[in-house]
Amino acid sequence: MHIDPNPGMRSLAAALSCVVLVGLSIAFLDRPAATFSHHVFHGAFAFVALTHVVDPVLPGSALGLIVAAVAVMSGWRPGRLGRTLIACCMAALMAYAIKDQLKFGFGRLWPETWVNGNPSWIGNGAYGFSPFHGGAGWGSFPSGHMVAITAPMCVIWRRMPRLRWLSALLVLLVAVGLYGADYHFVGDMIAGVYVGIACGLGMLAALHAGWSDRDEEAGREGSAPERRRRSG
Repeated sequence: MHIDPNPGMRSLAAALSCVVLVGLSIAFLDRPAATFSHHVFHGAFAFVALTHVVDPVLPGSALGLIVAAVAVMSGWRPGRLGRTLIACCMAALMAYAIKDQLKFGFGRLWPETWVNGNPSWIGNGAYGFSPFHGGAGWGSFPSGHMVAITAPMCVIWRRMPRLRWLSALLVLLVAVGLYGADYHFVGDMIAGVYVGIACGLGMLAALHAGWSDRDEEAGREGSAPERRRRSG
C-alpha cells in the first residue's frame, strides 16, 4: 500500500476544505435547496428507493466480519481481496458508531418534520444547530447515509482501482436519493462524505501495520494448512 509522505498536511487541507464547503452550504445553499426539493420532488418514490441502497451495509458488515473470523479460525489466510473486504466491513461499522456521536454533538434540525412534530425548515421555518440537544429531531448532521456508504466505498476506491466507478456510482446514487427525498440538507451530505472518507482511510491506516505484500501473496496462494498439504 502507498504511504503518504506528508499525511499531516493533507489531513489538515482536507479538514479545512470540509469546513469551507459545509460553511458555504449552510450559508447559501441548504435552505433554498431543501425548499426546491420539497416543492418539486416531494419525496418521490424513486428518490426514496435510492436511499435504501445503504440498508445492507450494516448487517452485511457485521455478518462479513463474523464469517471472516470463523474462516480465519479454520485456517484461512486472507489475501488482498479478503483483506479489502475485512477493511470495508470494519470501516462501515466504525462509521456507524462515529456518525451517531457526531449527530448528538451537532444537534442539527432536519429539513422536514419526521417524528413527533419535530421543528424543521419546511415544517415551521426552524433552522440551525443545538449542540448536545439529543432526540430524533436533532440528528441531521452529518448524513448517516452518506457516512455509511462512503466509508466502505473509500476502501474499495483505494484498494480496488478497477471498481472505482462502482464506488463513486453508489455514493452518488445515495446522495441523489437523499436530496430528492429531502431527507438531508446539502451540507449534511457533504460532511457525511468527508466523515466516511476519514473512516475508510483511518481503517486502512490502522490495518496497514499488520499487512504486508508477502502476507497478501501468501493469502492468494492459499491458507497455511493448504500450503502444508501441497509441500507434503
